Amino acid sequence: MLSSYTEQLETLPRGTIVSKTVGQNVYYYLKYRNGKRVFSDYLGKEGEKLDVVRAELEKRRHIEKMIGQLQLENAIADRVLEGKR
Repeated sequence: MLSSYTEQLETLPRGTIVSKTVGQNVYYYLKYRNGKRVFSDYLGKEGEKLDVVRAELEKRRHIEKMIGQLQLENAIADRVLEGKR
C-alpha cells in the first residue's frame, strides 16, 4: 500500500497556488521548490486548468497524510512485534 501511494505522489504536482492581481485581472501560478530554487508555472485566469491543479494538489496532500499514518502504524506494529519475541 505504501509503495502504491508513493508511486501516485510522483505523478502529482507539488507546491501551492498563488494569485497575483494586475489591474482588474487575477492570474494564478503554481509555485514549487526544486532544490534551492523556487519556480512559478503560469496557470492562467480562473478556469478548467486551475481547477484540475487544485484537485491534484488536494489529492497529493491527502496521500501524504495517508503515508504518514501508514508509517506510524508500521512503527507501532514493529514495536509490538519486537515485544513478543
